[in-house]
Amino acid sequence: MALDYRKCAEEIFSHLGGRENVVSAAHCATRLRLVIADNSKMDMKALEEVEGVKGVFTNAGQLQLIIGTGTVNKVYDEFLAITGLTAASKEDVKAAAAAQQPLPKRMVKALGDVFVPILPAIVASGLMMGLVEALGKIPGLGFDGTDWYGFLDMVANTAFAYLPVIVAISAARVFGGNIFLGAVVGLLMIHSALTNGWNAANGYDVWYLFGHIEIGNYTLGQINQLGYQGHVIPVVIAVWFMCQWEKWLHKHVPEMLDLFITPLCTVFVTALLTFTIIGPIFSALETFVLSFATVLVANPIGAGIMGAVYPATVVMGLHHMYNVIEAGMLSAEGGLNTWMPIASAANFAQFGACLAVGLKARNNKTKVVAIPSSASAALGITEPAIFGVNMRFFKPFVCGMVGGAIGALFGAFTGIGAKAYGVTGIPGYLTIDKPAVYTLLLAISGGIAFAATWFVWKEDEPAKAAAPAASIPETPAQPQKPVITCEAGSVLNPVPGKVISYTEIPDPTFAAGVLGTGVGIWPEDGVVRAPYDGEISSVAETQHAVGISGPGDMEVLIHVGVDTVAMNGDGFTALVKEGDKVKAGQPLIQFSRDKIKAANHPDVVVVLLTNSDDFNNVSYPGV
Repeated sequence: MALDYRKCAEEIFSHLGGRENVVSAAHCATRLRLVIADNSKMDMKALEEVEGVKGVFTNAGQLQLIIGTGTVNKVYDEFLAITGLTAASKEDVKAAAAAQQPLPKRMVKALGDVFVPILPAIVASGLMMGLVEALGKIPGLGFDGTDWYGFLDMVANTAFAYLPVIVAISAARVFGGNIFLGAVVGLLMIHSALTNGWNAANGYDVWYLFGHIEIGNYTLGQINQLGYQGHVIPVVIAVWFMCQWEKWLHKHVPEMLDLFITPLCTVFVTALLTFTIIGPIFSALETFVLSFATVLVANPIGAGIMGAVYPATVVMGLHHMYNVIEAGMLSAEGGLNTWMPIASAANFAQFGACLAVGLKARNNKTKVVAIPSSASAALGITEPAIFGVNMRFFKPFVCGMVGGAIGALFGAFTGIGAKAYGVTGIPGYLTIDKPAVYTLLLAISGGIAFAATWFVWKEDEPAKAAAPAASIPETPAQPQKPVITCEAGSVLNPVPGKVISYTEIPDPTFAAGVLGTGVGIWPEDGVVRAPYDGEISSVAETQHAVGISGPGDMEVLIHVGVDTVAMNGDGFTALVKEGDKVKAGQPLIQFSRDKIKAANHPDVVVVLLTNSDDFNNVSYPGV
């Protein structure tokens, strides 16, 4: 009997918690993909019982209902008609799922997405800048007056001198805008016609684009002709606005005019907003922070506070302006820069936190970024460590703030200072007045941050739901071999045994490939192991099946036996829970082959790539 598509869609919708609880809907070749606002309002068990639904699981913020090839698109059309939703792509659904995350998490993720791709440029420039500055400060060497110094200084400073452009391009990519328009916005903010932001104290010209009104010492309508060299947050905000404005224009400008109108209006409006609102607000924040910092560093408690918040000002791009404070200290009677130890404590603490991540992390990509970034931070250039590692994982950033506060407090009590400014970390030895005390300051700030991060930060690998029984070895007795391969990677055999094609599995649903293509394995033991490094997306209530997502968005269903759901969990023990991170070869399910056979069910282990339609060149080398 043919499936009633309308009835299937209506029943699915009736268990989702109402129209307002459905954020977005899309489908692939076999599955209906939904983003749900509040999962607690839907009835997963009832969804599994809907006629036409062959499986239900959640993954990456999506509710996925397996319906089958040739059927899902018809159910989807009826679902849209019932709910009033508009059709969405799989990418739209993924974006909607990400949007369901808490705002702080989305903001931190967005910053990470912006800065991680540009880390190589920042790390290389940071390391070179620290080395060049250190060589230039060596007394008697005279390196700072050579042509080589000038050349290397130019190469080292390039990424930081034009940082707004690099950040703008990356931000445009993250926020879905035209990266070349993003580059224009970044260039606008450091245009040569503007006064360099680092020279703001020397004065700058202004515009009065809309007239001006004098109120006492204040002028309304004044727009500063001031660049934003070294700044980060105003660039990200400006490009975020640019991307939203550009998307709106693409939707509302007639197609024949879009090529001309949209870029023109996008750049003009974004530039106007940046220089009239975003820039001035950030400048006001900058002035407030600098004034507050000047008052605070006058006493040890204040110095400790500034040691903690200094990294936050690096995030906002304010830290270069502290040179004004340092220059004022050096020009005063006695000429001692007591701000430098505070900045050094804060920077070296971020070094310690970043180094702890690099040494503790098992993920090779994290190590590759963290260790060179920590080396850069030790030389006083902390942007790679802060943006690429510590802010990304957040706990190391906080541990660095704690270490910086304690180190700065120590520096204030001991009264150490520098005879120059602009140098921190290890190169600071060239300017500090008490090298031995400075060594203690670096050891305290970096050591506390390192120790705190080591004990507080844990790599994103939650503990298993339940430890495997003592009789189950943690690693398989035989090496796992690929049984499914595609461009995203390989799926290893979860159990040892004879591998057969999915078409030979003694079940019409599995054999038809309705739930995806794959293989069956007649098992030789009773332990299902992870087929790759991934995340558990679902665990059946009766513990006989598990879903696991992995490299390249591969989604694999491992189902032990045929019709074993009727056993109600007897003979099955799930060793993991939904959301667990697992490694290839890790035990997932323990099952009794004897009990399965006693219940008159085939004990074949079904391994399906449920989204096989998303990949090309899927093959089965184990068959």
